[in-house]
Amino acid sequence: MVLFSFIRTAGTRLNVYSFTLNRPFRSARMCKEPKTRVLRLPAQSSVDPTPPPPQEWTEILTVTVKALKAGQVVAVPTDTIYGLACVAQNSAAVTRVYDIKGRNGDKPLAICVGEIQDIYRFCKVSVKEDLLRDLLPGPVTLVLERSTTLNGDLNPFTKLIGVRIPDHPFMRRLCQMCGEPLALTSANVSAQTSTVAANEFEDLWPSLAVVVDGGPIGDKSRLGSTVVDLSVCGRYRIIRPGCALSATVQVLEGKYGLLEDPINQ
Repeated sequence: MVLFSFIRTAGTRLNVYSFTLNRPFRSARMCKEPKTRVLRLPAQSSVDPTPPPPQEWTEILTVTVKALKAGQVVAVPTDTIYGLACVAQNSAAVTRVYDIKGRNGDKPLAICVGEIQDIYRFCKVSVKEDLLRDLLPGPVTLVLERSTTLNGDLNPFTKLIGVRIPDHPFMRRLCQMCGEPLALTSANVSAQTSTVAANEFEDLWPSLAVVVDGGPIGDKSRLGSTVVDLSVCGRYRIIRPGCALSATVQVLEGKYGLLEDPINQ
């Protein structure tokens, strides 16, 4: 029996209730997991993340930030698929993400930040800032050389780091409130299908402190972000086509004249 605490929004107050789920534990370790809190975001139309967030989000953001700063792993909606997130500067939390996903330790995690300026803190940027602003926020992960500010235990096997600013107002506000980069990866067991609804990764819930349920994600392609390496000056290399390949290449080649790395040709 797995116990969950659900939080629903009613006006500006959150109502909490619990229920038990008849489901076998995936491992004995689950018995020691904290109670999972599932927080449902109210439906929103287009929301500008620059002003204060909608009042209904305030407590949800506060609970999620508290869990992240405590070194826990949370599930969050993005503009492409659902993701697992933790504070990238917390080595134990990063290890926990790998454990939850059953992910090979040699596969890198990306980071998520709230503002373009944050990229310069954790990456060595070799492209124009206008290029960054043309692609971010959006369904694109830019791979750049990492700076020494970034946690050395995060992807210690490479000098590069993928960085995202999802075009999702809750995720941007969450990063802004944390004030630290979030390590971000898809909310699924490694090698399984990416998820576009919170119920699709229920098996992972007992391992998470918070699940933010933002409803179904509009893009049902499940392709995730387009991942492009911009670490070589004047060049780009597509690492993963993702869901925004054509638009990304148009910006890189058509507007900024970057050349595709010969390795892809």
